[in-house]
Amino acid sequence: MEKLVQVTEQEVQIDFALGCKCRAKIHLKSLSPTTLVAFKVQTSAPHKFLVSPPNGLIAPAASASFQVILKPQSQVPSSFPKSPSDRFLIKAALALDLDGSGDQHLNAWFSSSARATHDIKLKVVYVGAFLLRHAVGAGDVDAVRHIVKRQKSLVPDLSATEAAALFETAPNAEMLEVLAEAGLGDRRRRPVEEEQEAVASKGWTPLHVAAVSGRAEVLDRLLCETGRRGGLIDCRDKQERTPLHLAASKGHSWCVRRLVEAGAEVNATSEDGRTALFRAAANGDVETVALLLEMGADPSIAAEDVTPADVAQEKGHGNVVDMLQQGDQLLTAARRGDVGRLKSLLEKPGRIVNFCDQYGLTALHSAAIKGHADIVAMLAEFGMDVEGRDIEGHTPLHLAVEGGSREAVEALIDMGADVNARSKRGATPLYMATLMGYEKISQVLKIKGASPTCLPSSSSSVSSASLA
Repeated sequence: MEKLVQVTEQEVQIDFALGCKCRAKIHLKSLSPTTLVAFKVQTSAPHKFLVSPPNGLIAPAASASFQVILKPQSQVPSSFPKSPSDRFLIKAALALDLDGSGDQHLNAWFSSSARATHDIKLKVVYVGAFLLRHAVGAGDVDAVRHIVKRQKSLVPDLSATEAAALFETAPNAEMLEVLAEAGLGDRRRRPVEEEQEAVASKGWTPLHVAAVSGRAEVLDRLLCETGRRGGLIDCRDKQERTPLHLAASKGHSWCVRRLVEAGAEVNATSEDGRTALFRAAANGDVETVALLLEMGADPSIAAEDVTPADVAQEKGHGNVVDMLQQGDQLLTAARRGDVGRLKSLLEKPGRIVNFCDQYGLTALHSAAIKGHADIVAMLAEFGMDVEGRDIEGHTPLHLAVEGGSREAVEALIDMGADVNARSKRGATPLYMATLMGYEKISQVLKIKGASPTCLPSSSSSVSSASLA
């Protein structure tokens, strides 16, 4: 079949780090000048990777993108530095007879046995500063060459301190020569006076410096050290700004994600009352705003009676305003079971799938506790995290149980929800079902593999969603 889409990236490059979600963005361009092109993304390792969105439509001669998410890994990839066997398949077809949209509809449409598709295969490669440090320390010359060759931007982004650390850990002369050939010798000699001046005059810690400069690999190392030593991730400078404030102000979205995942307070306010979300909204930074919203940032927190939406409106950032308003609309539509409104919101460009409110509740939580099984299935198909947690540690499955909806419970389990997930108080869905006297739901959970273990002491609390 003729080519229908062009893929900018020749492979899926995962900037790897231990214990956190790692992402790669793939860009598609339609080669059809007159007809919509539908695409669907499949992975050979669904237990390791998520794709968001898993499918979609591209307007004639327009572009689209999807994100590949590697679930948190506890070990370095076993095949590294060789390419792993993991692959992604992009299927594209002219949407001539397509009479609807949405994940479920597109999946069914692509499943037609007579569907002619243009297929593109992409392999996965692992790169990044974490693996570079690992390879240098292990004396793996081939792995170092692999990373430097694959990720051209890595060496220029390293600071003098980081480059010097690599030279110090190099175990032999051959490794030193490889590092020098890669240009790391020049990075090692780069002056650091500006950083030292900022630390002294602004009250910045090393975490502040790494966050404001977007040095993801340094930030990652500092976060590990902070965790081991019990340090403060929300350390404050002289203006009461945390590292998260600085990362958000500069648009370093990867640093923002790592800080929040490591435990940074996403709604912390600085001396002027501004949150990280407020700063990103004021800059018109759509990507960082979307990320912060998905990670629990509260858009209602105002600085001197000015909300993030207000400041975005003042500065003419219409896309940001729409995004800030879209999250609340998404939760409301899910809670009410409004399928049409929900589909309209989810199919918007720049949608925020995993937006959560101040209680950590997503649209999936809201639909689950209200027993809207069809909405639950649709949201999961759109890529919403079935293991998302509210502030009490409840997953959507916990809330489906609390709402007494067997249909919603079954829908979530079919979508891969963990039947043995525990809340912060240790309650499992089965424990809650037993406690609340839902025998039929308990039966379903047991059939699906729920452990009969119950809480030894404290009982589960009623979730915030039940108040919604």
